[in-house]
Amino acid sequence: MKTHEQALGEKMRHFEKLCREQGVPLTVQRRAILETLALREDHPTADQVFEDVAGRLPGLSRTTVYRALETLVGMGVIHKASHLGSAARYDPNTGRHHHLTCISCHKVIDVEEGIVQRVQLPKAQAKGFEVMDYSVHFKGYCPDCLRKGRRVTGTARA
Repeated sequence: MKTHEQALGEKMRHFEKLCREQGVPLTVQRRAILETLALREDHPTADQVFEDVAGRLPGLSRTTVYRALETLVGMGVIHKASHLGSAARYDPNTGRHHHLTCISCHKVIDVEEGIVQRVQLPKAQAKGFEVMDYSVHFKGYCPDCLRKGRRVTGTARA
């Protein structure tokens, strides 16, 4: 089993190789943002990534973080998990997996159980739609919100 450091090293080497192959400049900002994402176990928003990286890179702007995140998504080294009604979140896990999303605190948790992986795709091609990717989002309450009695009924309450 790989250590977290080994997995990070592999991810960064893969990123550097992709940058060379695609002619994308390997900037300090992109590298720091990808490292930050790879070290997190949650699915942070762009603002959370900015907060993490800004201390390491004085003068970093939110715009730079947003642009770098979109570049990383375009390169395929991270995924953008968009959920209705909440900010986009970024995920360094690019393997096929799905998500549990807390409708109270908006925490996103990976789901990799086999049964979800076998979800049948709809016959979308018959309607002229070509499916390129998919993910399943289960919505509910995380253990922390359940323990605290935080439930959403029309409007959020703490």
